[in-house]
Amino acid sequence: MFVDRAKITIRSGKGGNGAVTFRREPYVPEGGPDGGDGGKGGDIIFEADRNLRTLMDFRYKRKYEAENGQDGMKRKKFGKSGEDLIIKVPMGTVVIDEETGRIMKDLTEDGQRFIAAKGGKGGRGNVNFKNSVRQAPNFAEAGGEARERTVILEMKLIADVGLVGFPNVGKSSLLSVATSAQPKIANYHFTTIDPNLGVVNIHDSSFVMADIAGIIEGASEGLGLGFRFLKHIERTKVLIHVVDVSGSEGRDPKEDFDKINKELEAYSPRILKKPQLVAANKIDMIGEDSPEYLEFKEYAEKKGYQVFPMSAPLNMGVKEILSAALIELQKVEQEPEEDFYEYFDFDAEERDPSYREIKAGYDEEEGVYTLEGKQLSKIFRSTNFNDMGSLRYLYKYIEGKGAIEELKEMGLEEGDYIRIEDYDMEYWDEY
Repeated sequence: MFVDRAKITIRSGKGGNGAVTFRREPYVPEGGPDGGDGGKGGDIIFEADRNLRTLMDFRYKRKYEAENGQDGMKRKKFGKSGEDLIIKVPMGTVVIDEETGRIMKDLTEDGQRFIAAKGGKGGRGNVNFKNSVRQAPNFAEAGGEARERTVILEMKLIADVGLVGFPNVGKSSLLSVATSAQPKIANYHFTTIDPNLGVVNIHDSSFVMADIAGIIEGASEGLGLGFRFLKHIERTKVLIHVVDVSGSEGRDPKEDFDKINKELEAYSPRILKKPQLVAANKIDMIGEDSPEYLEFKEYAEKKGYQVFPMSAPLNMGVKEILSAALIELQKVEQEPEEDFYEYFDFDAEERDPSYREIKAGYDEEEGVYTLEGKQLSKIFRSTNFNDMGSLRYLYKYIEGKGAIEELKEMGLEEGDYIRIEDYDMEYWDEY
Protein backbone atom coordinates (compact mmCIF):
# COMPACT_ATOMS: atom_id res chain seq x y z
CA MET A 1 0.00 0.00 0.00
CA PHE A 2 1.27 3.46 -0.88
CA VAL A 3 0.81 5.85 2.03
CA ASP A 4 1.60 9.48 1.24
CA ARG A 5 -0.06 11.38 4.09
CA ALA A 6 0.00 10.98 7.86
CA LYS A 7 -0.85 13.02 10.94
CA ILE A 8 1.19 12.64 14.11
CA THR A 9 1.69 14.45 17.42
CA ILE A 10 5.20 15.38 18.50
CA ARG A 11 6.40 16.59 21.89
CA SER A 12 9.86 17.83 22.70
CA GLY A 13 11.49 17.23 26.08
CA LYS A 14 10.90 19.54 29.04
CA GLY A 15 13.93 21.34 30.41
CA GLY A 16 15.18 20.14 33.79
CA ASN A 17 14.56 22.37 36.82
CA GLY A 18 17.39 24.19 38.52
CA ALA A 19 18.36 22.77 41.92
CA VAL A 20 17.92 24.46 45.29
CA THR A 21 20.76 23.02 47.42
CA PHE A 22 23.33 24.36 49.90
CA ARG A 23 26.84 23.46 50.87
CA ARG A 24 27.30 22.17 54.38
CA GLU A 25 30.43 24.00 55.55
CA PRO A 26 31.18 26.07 58.65
CA TYR A 27 31.14 29.85 58.39
CA VAL A 28 29.14 29.84 55.14
CA PRO A 29 25.64 31.46 55.42
CA GLU A 30 22.97 28.77 55.14
CA GLY A 31 25.73 26.48 53.95
CA GLY A 32 26.09 28.50 50.73
CA PRO A 33 24.03 27.87 47.56
CA ASP A 34 25.39 25.25 45.20
CA GLY A 35 22.36 24.14 43.13
CA GLY A 36 23.26 23.25 39.54
CA ASP A 37 21.37 24.01 36.33
CA GLY A 38 18.87 21.63 34.77
CA GLY A 39 19.56 19.89 31.46
CA LYS A 40 18.02 20.90 28.16
CA GLY A 41 15.04 18.90 26.89
CA GLY A 42 15.49 16.79 23.76
CA ASP A 43 14.50 18.11 20.32
CA ILE A 44 12.18 16.42 17.83
CA ILE A 45 14.13 16.14 14.56
CA PHE A 46 12.88 14.93 11.17
CA GLU A 47 15.47 13.35 8.87
CA ALA A 48 15.06 12.39 5.21
CA ASP A 49 16.10 8.81 4.48
CA ARG A 50 16.50 7.53 0.92
CA ASN A 51 15.79 3.95 2.07
CA LEU A 52 12.20 4.77 3.03
CA ARG A 53 9.49 4.77 0.37
CA THR A 54 6.21 5.43 2.20
CA LEU A 55 4.77 6.92 5.38
CA MET A 56 3.32 3.55 6.34
CA ASP A 57 5.02 3.42 9.77
CA PHE A 58 3.13 6.50 10.90
CA ARG A 59 -0.19 4.72 10.53
CA TYR A 60 0.64 2.58 13.55
CA LYS A 61 2.45 5.03 15.79
CA ARG A 62 0.94 8.50 16.10
CA LYS A 63 2.70 10.08 19.10
CA TYR A 64 6.41 10.80 19.44
CA GLU A 65 8.10 12.26 22.53
CA ALA A 66 11.70 13.30 23.16
CA GLU A 67 13.43 12.79 26.51
CA ASN A 68 13.10 15.38 29.27
CA GLY A 69 16.15 17.13 30.66
CA GLN A 70 17.38 16.04 34.08
CA ASP A 71 17.02 18.36 37.06
CA GLY A 72 20.10 20.12 38.37
CA MET A 73 21.98 18.61 41.31
CA LYS A 74 23.97 19.72 44.34
CA ARG A 75 27.60 20.75 44.11
CA LYS A 76 26.76 22.83 41.03
CA LYS A 77 26.31 19.72 38.91
CA PHE A 78 24.35 20.19 35.70
CA GLY A 79 21.48 17.87 34.91
CA LYS A 80 21.87 15.64 31.86
CA SER A 81 20.30 16.94 28.65
CA GLY A 82 17.47 14.86 27.20
CA GLU A 83 18.18 12.74 24.11
CA ASP A 84 16.94 14.15 20.82
CA LEU A 85 14.35 12.04 19.01
CA ILE A 86 15.15 11.60 15.32
CA ILE A 87 12.16 10.63 13.18
CA LYS A 88 13.13 9.31 9.74
CA VAL A 89 10.86 10.04 6.79
CA PRO A 90 11.11 9.39 3.02
CA MET A 91 12.80 11.93 0.78
CA GLY A 92 10.15 14.28 -0.59
CA THR A 93 8.26 14.62 2.71
CA VAL A 94 6.74 18.01 3.49
CA VAL A 95 6.22 18.80 7.19
CA ILE A 96 3.14 20.96 7.82
CA ASP A 97 1.98 22.50 11.11
CA GLU A 98 -1.66 21.46 11.45
CA GLU A 99 -2.76 24.41 13.60
CA THR A 100 -1.57 27.12 11.20
CA GLY A 101 -1.52 25.09 7.98
CA ARG A 102 1.93 26.52 7.29
CA ILE A 103 4.79 24.56 5.78
CA MET A 104 7.63 23.98 8.20
CA LYS A 105 10.08 22.18 5.93
CA ASP A 106 10.42 20.29 2.66
CA LEU A 107 12.89 17.42 3.07
CA THR A 108 14.21 16.59 -0.39
CA GLU A 109 17.79 15.40 0.16
CA ASP A 110 19.06 12.25 1.83
CA GLY A 111 20.22 13.03 5.38
CA GLN A 112 18.59 16.48 5.44
CA ARG A 113 17.40 17.36 8.95
CA PHE A 114 14.91 19.76 10.48
CA ILE A 115 14.12 20.54 14.12
CA ALA A 116 10.33 20.57 14.34
CA ALA A 117 10.02 21.05 18.12
CA LYS A 118 12.82 22.41 20.27
CA GLY A 119 13.32 21.08 23.77
CA GLY A 120 12.87 23.37 26.75
CA LYS A 121 15.92 25.13 28.15
CA GLY A 122 17.31 23.94 31.46
CA GLY A 123 16.44 26.07 34.48
CA ARG A 124 19.15 27.86 36.45
CA GLY A 125 20.10 26.56 39.89
CA ASN A 126 19.94 28.74 42.99
CA VAL A 127 23.69 29.44 42.81
CA ASN A 128 22.89 31.79 39.90
CA PHE A 129 20.68 34.00 42.08
CA LYS A 130 23.21 34.76 44.80
CA ASN A 131 24.28 38.39 45.14
CA SER A 132 25.62 40.75 47.81
CA VAL A 133 22.15 41.17 49.29
CA ARG A 134 20.68 37.71 48.68
CA GLN A 135 23.32 35.43 50.20
CA ALA A 136 21.21 32.29 50.40
CA PRO A 137 18.54 32.20 47.65
CA ASN A 138 15.98 29.54 48.44
CA PHE A 139 14.64 29.30 44.89
CA ALA A 140 15.76 28.28 41.42
CA GLU A 141 14.47 28.58 37.87
CA ALA A 142 12.03 26.09 36.43
CA GLY A 143 12.99 24.30 33.23
CA GLY A 144 11.53 25.45 29.93
CA GLU A 145 8.25 23.88 28.91
CA ALA A 146 8.09 21.14 26.31
CA ARG A 147 6.66 22.08 22.93
CA GLU A 148 3.87 19.93 21.56
CA ARG A 149 2.28 20.22 18.16
CA THR A 150 0.42 18.15 15.63
CA VAL A 151 2.09 17.93 12.25
CA ILE A 152 0.96 16.58 8.91
CA LEU A 153 3.51 14.63 6.90
CA GLU A 154 2.83 14.75 3.19
CA MET A 155 4.98 12.84 0.77
CA LYS A 156 5.40 14.03 -2.80
CA LEU A 157 7.26 11.81 -5.23
CA ILE A 158 10.66 13.01 -6.34
CA ALA A 159 10.78 12.13 -10.03
CA ASP A 160 12.59 13.82 -12.91
CA VAL A 161 9.91 13.08 -15.50
CA GLY A 162 6.19 12.68 -14.83
CA LEU A 163 3.64 10.96 -17.07
CA VAL A 164 0.25 12.68 -17.15
CA GLY A 165 -2.93 12.09 -19.09
CA PHE A 166 -6.44 10.65 -18.90
CA PRO A 167 -6.96 7.13 -17.52
CA ASN A 168 -6.24 4.23 -19.87
CA VAL A 169 -4.24 6.23 -22.41
CA GLY A 170 -1.06 4.15 -22.00
CA LYS A 171 1.02 5.78 -19.26
CA SER A 172 1.62 2.51 -17.41
CA SER A 173 2.51 0.78 -20.69
CA LEU A 174 5.10 3.45 -21.45
CA LEU A 175 6.61 3.14 -17.95
CA SER A 176 6.83 -0.66 -18.23
CA VAL A 177 8.55 -0.48 -21.64
CA ALA A 178 10.94 2.34 -20.69
CA THR A 179 11.94 1.00 -17.26
CA SER A 180 12.06 -2.18 -15.20
CA ALA A 181 8.94 -1.11 -13.30
CA GLN A 182 5.98 -3.47 -13.40
CA PRO A 183 2.83 -1.38 -13.05
CA LYS A 184 -0.61 -2.94 -13.31
CA ILE A 185 -1.83 -2.75 -16.92
CA ALA A 186 -5.41 -3.51 -17.97
CA ASN A 187 -8.04 -2.18 -20.36
CA TYR A 188 -10.06 -0.22 -17.79
CA HIS A 189 -9.76 3.10 -15.98
CA PHE A 190 -7.71 3.73 -12.84
CA THR A 191 -5.57 0.61 -13.01
CA THR A 192 -2.95 2.87 -11.42
CA ILE A 193 -4.20 3.75 -7.96
CA ASP A 194 -0.72 4.39 -6.54
CA PRO A 195 2.07 6.31 -8.31
CA ASN A 196 4.74 4.06 -9.85
CA LEU A 197 8.41 4.90 -10.24
CA GLY A 198 11.00 3.53 -12.63
CA VAL A 199 14.54 4.37 -13.76
CA VAL A 200 15.10 5.11 -17.46
CA ASN A 201 18.59 4.28 -18.75
CA ILE A 202 19.35 5.97 -22.08
CA HIS A 203 22.44 7.39 -23.84
CA ASP A 204 24.73 6.59 -20.87
CA SER A 205 22.44 8.65 -18.65
CA SER A 206 19.48 7.89 -16.45
CA PHE A 207 16.51 9.61 -14.88
CA VAL A 208 13.56 8.69 -12.68
CA MET A 209 10.15 8.58 -14.34
CA ALA A 210 6.81 8.45 -12.51
CA ASP A 211 3.44 7.26 -13.75
CA ILE A 212 0.99 9.65 -12.08
CA ALA A 213 -2.48 8.17 -11.65
CA GLY A 214 -5.11 9.11 -14.22
CA ILE A 215 -6.51 12.61 -13.97
CA ILE A 216 -10.07 13.46 -14.93
CA GLU A 217 -11.92 16.68 -15.55
CA GLY A 218 -12.54 18.36 -12.20
CA ALA A 219 -9.49 16.77 -10.52
CA SER A 220 -8.23 20.19 -9.39
CA GLU A 221 -11.46 20.49 -7.40
CA GLY A 222 -10.96 17.08 -5.80
CA LEU A 223 -12.95 14.90 -8.21
CA GLY A 224 -11.69 11.42 -9.08
CA LEU A 225 -8.30 10.87 -7.47
CA GLY A 226 -8.08 14.66 -7.27
CA PHE A 227 -5.49 16.34 -5.07
CA ARG A 228 -4.10 13.02 -3.92
CA PHE A 229 -2.07 12.61 -7.11
CA LEU A 230 -2.00 16.07 -8.65
CA LYS A 231 0.41 17.08 -5.88
CA HIS A 232 2.98 14.52 -7.07
CA ILE A 233 3.29 16.36 -10.40
CA GLU A 234 4.68 19.42 -8.60
CA ARG A 235 7.97 17.61 -7.98
CA THR A 236 8.68 16.63 -11.59
CA LYS A 237 10.98 18.69 -13.80
CA VAL A 238 9.66 17.53 -17.20
CA LEU A 239 6.20 16.28 -18.17
CA ILE A 240 5.26 13.73 -20.84
CA HIS A 241 1.62 14.21 -21.71
CA VAL A 242 0.27 10.89 -23.01
CA VAL A 243 -2.75 11.22 -25.33
CA ASP A 244 -4.80 8.45 -26.95
CA VAL A 245 -4.52 9.88 -30.46
CA SER A 246 -6.67 7.08 -31.89
CA GLY A 247 -9.71 8.18 -29.91
CA SER A 248 -10.34 4.50 -29.11
CA GLU A 249 -12.67 5.39 -26.25
CA GLY A 250 -14.77 7.79 -28.30
CA ARG A 251 -13.12 10.97 -27.01
CA ASP A 252 -11.53 13.76 -29.03
CA PRO A 253 -7.71 13.77 -28.48
CA LYS A 254 -7.60 17.58 -28.75
CA GLU A 255 -10.25 17.96 -26.04
CA ASP A 256 -8.46 15.43 -23.82
CA PHE A 257 -5.22 17.35 -24.25
CA ASP A 258 -6.80 20.70 -23.33
CA LYS A 259 -8.77 19.31 -20.37
CA ILE A 260 -5.70 17.80 -18.72
CA ASN A 261 -3.69 21.00 -19.14
CA LYS A 262 -6.60 23.00 -17.78
CA GLU A 263 -6.69 20.83 -14.64
CA LEU A 264 -2.92 21.14 -14.19
CA GLU A 265 -3.10 24.92 -14.47
CA ALA A 266 -6.08 25.12 -12.09
CA TYR A 267 -4.16 23.14 -9.49
CA SER A 268 -0.92 25.13 -9.85
CA PRO A 269 -0.01 27.54 -12.70
CA ARG A 270 3.63 26.65 -11.98
CA ILE A 271 3.08 23.17 -13.46
CA LEU A 272 2.36 24.42 -17.00
CA LYS A 273 5.68 26.30 -16.97
CA LYS A 274 7.50 22.98 -16.90
CA PRO A 275 8.73 21.54 -20.23
CA GLN A 276 5.99 19.30 -21.65
CA LEU A 277 6.35 16.73 -24.42
CA VAL A 278 3.32 15.14 -26.08
CA ALA A 279 3.22 11.39 -26.66
CA ALA A 280 0.60 10.64 -29.33
CA ASN A 281 0.03 7.07 -28.18
CA LYS A 282 -1.77 4.19 -29.96
CA ILE A 283 -0.51 5.50 -33.32
CA ASP A 284 -0.47 1.89 -34.60
CA MET A 285 -4.27 1.92 -34.64
CA ILE A 286 -4.57 4.82 -37.13
CA GLY A 287 -1.13 5.38 -38.71
CA GLU A 288 1.10 8.47 -38.89
CA ASP A 289 -0.46 9.56 -42.21
CA SER A 290 -4.01 9.53 -40.87
CA PRO A 291 -6.02 12.80 -40.84
CA GLU A 292 -6.75 12.27 -37.12
CA TYR A 293 -3.09 12.24 -36.13
CA LEU A 294 -2.04 15.05 -38.48
CA GLU A 295 -4.87 17.24 -37.20
CA PHE A 296 -3.90 16.64 -33.57
CA LYS A 297 -0.19 17.14 -34.30
CA GLU A 298 -0.86 20.51 -35.96
CA TYR A 299 -3.14 21.54 -33.09
CA ALA A 300 -0.58 20.75 -30.35
CA GLU A 301 2.38 22.21 -32.23
CA LYS A 302 0.53 25.53 -32.70
CA LYS A 303 0.38 25.68 -28.90
CA GLY A 304 4.16 25.27 -28.75
CA TYR A 305 4.43 21.55 -27.89
CA GLN A 306 6.61 18.86 -29.50
CA VAL A 307 4.55 15.84 -30.60
CA PHE A 308 5.95 12.30 -30.82
CA PRO A 309 3.96 9.46 -32.45
CA MET A 310 4.20 6.38 -30.26
CA SER A 311 2.85 2.92 -29.57
CA ALA A 312 4.06 1.88 -26.12
CA PRO A 313 3.15 -1.84 -26.28
CA LEU A 314 4.99 -2.18 -29.62
CA ASN A 315 7.91 -0.03 -28.38
CA MET A 316 7.40 2.32 -31.38
CA GLY A 317 8.65 5.88 -30.89
CA VAL A 318 9.50 5.27 -27.23
CA LYS A 319 13.24 5.91 -27.58
CA GLU A 320 12.59 9.17 -29.46
CA ILE A 321 10.41 10.72 -26.76
CA LEU A 322 12.68 9.51 -23.95
CA SER A 323 15.69 11.07 -25.71
CA ALA A 324 13.79 14.35 -26.02
CA ALA A 325 12.85 14.15 -22.31
CA LEU A 326 16.53 13.68 -21.41
CA ILE A 327 17.50 16.77 -23.42
CA GLU A 328 14.82 18.87 -21.70
CA LEU A 329 15.86 17.52 -18.34
CA GLN A 330 19.48 18.50 -18.90
CA LYS A 331 18.36 22.02 -19.84
CA VAL A 332 16.27 22.35 -16.68
CA GLU A 333 19.06 21.06 -14.43
CA GLN A 334 21.39 23.79 -15.71
CA GLU A 335 18.98 26.49 -14.60
CA PRO A 336 19.17 27.80 -11.01
CA GLU A 337 16.64 25.98 -8.85
CA GLU A 338 13.96 28.19 -7.34
CA ASP A 339 12.85 27.63 -3.78
CA PHE A 340 9.72 25.54 -4.05
CA TYR A 341 8.10 26.65 -0.82
CA GLU A 342 7.98 29.68 1.41
CA TYR A 343 8.69 28.33 4.86
CA PHE A 344 7.19 29.62 8.07
CA ASP A 345 9.91 30.73 10.50
CA PHE A 346 8.87 29.22 13.83
CA ASP A 347 12.09 30.43 15.45
CA ALA A 348 11.02 34.00 14.72
CA GLU A 349 7.94 33.29 16.81
CA GLU A 350 10.20 32.36 19.72
CA ARG A 351 12.26 35.54 19.27
CA ASP A 352 9.12 37.68 19.40
CA PRO A 353 9.60 40.54 21.92
CA SER A 354 6.08 39.83 23.19
CA TYR A 355 7.61 36.86 25.04
CA ARG A 356 8.86 39.30 27.70
CA GLU A 357 5.82 41.53 27.78
CA ILE A 358 3.36 41.52 30.67
CA LYS A 359 -0.31 42.19 30.01
CA ALA A 360 -2.22 43.82 32.89
CA GLY A 361 -5.99 43.60 33.30
CA TYR A 362 -8.89 43.56 35.73
CA ASP A 363 -11.45 40.78 36.16
CA GLU A 364 -14.64 42.59 37.19
CA GLU A 365 -16.50 39.35 37.90
CA GLU A 366 -13.84 38.07 40.30
CA GLY A 367 -12.79 41.51 41.54
CA VAL A 368 -9.07 40.84 41.03
CA TYR A 369 -6.31 42.38 38.96
CA THR A 370 -4.59 40.05 36.50
CA LEU A 371 -1.13 39.72 34.98
CA GLU A 372 -0.27 37.52 31.98
CA GLY A 373 2.96 36.87 30.09
CA LYS A 374 5.05 33.99 28.75
CA GLN A 375 8.25 34.86 30.59
CA LEU A 376 6.21 35.85 33.64
CA SER A 377 4.68 32.37 33.74
CA LYS A 378 8.13 30.78 33.64
CA ILE A 379 9.41 32.90 36.55
CA PHE A 380 6.15 32.36 38.42
CA ARG A 381 6.54 28.58 38.20
CA SER A 382 10.04 28.95 39.68
CA THR A 383 8.85 30.97 42.68
CA ASN A 384 9.12 29.50 46.17
CA PHE A 385 6.12 31.03 47.94
CA ASN A 386 7.50 30.05 51.34
CA ASP A 387 10.59 32.17 50.80
CA MET A 388 10.46 35.96 50.99
CA GLY A 389 13.55 36.33 48.80
CA SER A 390 11.91 34.32 46.04
CA LEU A 391 8.69 36.38 46.28
CA ARG A 392 10.72 39.60 46.21
CA TYR A 393 12.50 38.40 43.04
CA LEU A 394 9.13 37.82 41.35
CA TYR A 395 7.84 41.22 42.47
CA LYS A 396 10.94 43.07 41.26
CA TYR A 397 10.58 41.44 37.86
CA ILE A 398 6.95 42.52 37.58
CA GLU A 399 7.78 46.00 38.82
CA GLY A 400 10.70 46.33 36.41
CA LYS A 401 8.38 45.65 33.46
CA GLY A 402 6.15 48.55 34.54
CA ALA A 403 3.22 46.26 35.29
CA ILE A 404 2.71 47.50 38.87
CA GLU A 405 2.45 51.11 37.71
CA GLU A 406 -0.02 50.04 35.03
CA LEU A 407 -2.15 48.27 37.61
CA LYS A 408 -2.04 51.34 39.89
CA GLU A 409 -3.36 53.44 37.03
CA MET A 410 -6.22 50.95 36.78
CA GLY A 411 -6.97 51.48 40.49
CA LEU A 412 -4.73 48.98 42.34
CA GLU A 413 -4.42 49.72 46.07
CA GLU A 414 -2.84 48.00 49.04
CA GLY A 415 -4.85 44.98 50.09
CA ASP A 416 -6.10 44.27 46.56
CA TYR A 417 -5.34 40.91 44.97
CA ILE A 418 -3.24 40.26 41.88
CA ARG A 419 -3.84 36.99 40.02
CA ILE A 420 -1.10 35.25 38.09
CA GLU A 421 -2.31 32.04 36.46
CA ASP A 422 -4.31 30.37 39.26
CA TYR A 423 -2.60 32.06 42.22
CA ASP A 424 -3.88 35.20 44.00
CA MET A 425 -1.34 37.41 45.79
CA GLU A 426 -2.23 40.27 48.14
CA TYR A 427 -0.55 43.50 47.09
CA TRP A 428 1.59 45.61 49.45
CA ASP A 429 3.95 48.44 48.51
CA GLU A 430 7.00 46.62 49.84
CA TYR A 431 7.89 42.96 49.96
